[in-house]
Amino acid sequence: MRRVCVVTGSRADYGLLRWLMQDVADDPGLVLQVVATGSHLSPAFGLTRREIEADGFVLNAAVDLAQEGDSRLAVAQATGRAVVGIAEALERLAPDLVVLLGDRFEIFAAAQAAYLLQVPIAHLHGGELTEGALDDALRHAITKLAALHFVAADAFRDRVLQLGEPPERVHVVGALGLDAIERLDLPEQAALEAELGFALGAPTLLVTYHPETLAARDPGADAEALLAALDRFPEARVVLTRPNADPGHQAIAERLEAWAAARPERARLYDSLGQRRYLATLRAAAVAVGNSSSALIEAPALGTPTVNIGGRQDGRPRAASVIDCAPSAEAIQDAIAQALDPAFRAAASAADSPYGGPGAAARIKAVLASVALEPLRAKRFRDLPAAG
Repeated sequence: MRRVCVVTGSRADYGLLRWLMQDVADDPGLVLQVVATGSHLSPAFGLTRREIEADGFVLNAAVDLAQEGDSRLAVAQATGRAVVGIAEALERLAPDLVVLLGDRFEIFAAAQAAYLLQVPIAHLHGGELTEGALDDALRHAITKLAALHFVAADAFRDRVLQLGEPPERVHVVGALGLDAIERLDLPEQAALEAELGFALGAPTLLVTYHPETLAARDPGADAEALLAALDRFPEARVVLTRPNADPGHQAIAERLEAWAAARPERARLYDSLGQRRYLATLRAAAVAVGNSSSALIEAPALGTPTVNIGGRQDGRPRAASVIDCAPSAEAIQDAIAQALDPAFRAAASAADSPYGGPGAAARIKAVLASVALEPLRAKRFRDLPAAG
């Protein structure tokens, strides 16, 4: 039996990993192991380990990072604790493969631990760019530690090859987020409103805003600009989700909390919606507003226009339904107004996604189940052919 260990550190990566985990668990030749860490264990972020367990998965290890604050030092210290804790978990579980998704600091720590223990790493969503975030460099570093690569598009495969990875180990599978749209039974609006305890309206804005970690700007000031723009649409209902655990998140969260508390008749902030309710809200919303990758990947697949603020997602492919704008109140206001225009909404509903279609989980699981393990233990750099 081949042991496949999935490390998940946040609501965001678990939402993408969930169906791959299910497919691994359902395969009689595979044993699923789950390590939860990062914000999954934090009450401030909704204690989302409970969502993993509610979906029927057993946590084989829970690695608490004991993160105090959101300064760069606090994140660096938490990364060190993650390396130690995840290494101890992997040593005990003795997996044959470790599956990691994305680019966050706790996933970078898991890659270090697995590589030093000589456990082959399968990395998902490599080769992408998010030029406004620390995650960009961490993602490429994880690529260099990984032995198998599952990317969402041909352009991302080209970047992984540029990093010296052999072509036979790089698989184009599409975006995992599109699997959830196909496989989840999303509630219709009336049922969703009952679950949320909040009535949606016409229009509803779904707001997910994270720190732009490479920007020199004050994240709190950026949040204030966003909220000032939202105030210019008093007829809109606003569903906000808490920012992730990146440096600067507390300043954003404090402002979102105060803004929503002062407008209970039309705004609600949620620590975590969970993937099912999040996608249902995204489908029901008139516009997705913020700087989350889900607004670039899942929103176009649901026909929902996106207002993408600032540079956090610079480098990602965009559907025609995405409007980019500067992090100023005026620019955000103009972009939301454009996204609400009926003609733009009609065009957005027919926009093609640059991330392919559903089925990524099944394609990844098939490779994990069949790939020869021993060759993966050796990493060799592949030079690109000489030009000319």
